[in-house]
Amino acid sequence: MTRGNQRDRDRERAQARKQQGKGKDDGLTPEQRRERDAKALQEKAAKKAGQAAAAGGDAKNKGTAKK
Repeated sequence: MTRGNQRDRDRERAQARKQQGKGKDDGLTPEQRRERDAKALQEKAAKKAGQAAAAGGDAKNKGTAKK
């Protein structure tokens, strides 16, 4: 066996990472989390659309002006 204690150290590190990940629990069900995330994405898309409209609405046709 050439690995020595590498396997044991890896297990300890994995266990430590697993324990740290548990602190991220926000108390939401998966359905609530999906709804929250969908709402955030819709707000982000609306903000981007508003910025595009404020910039002239010609963001898709940059550099294609007719002469």
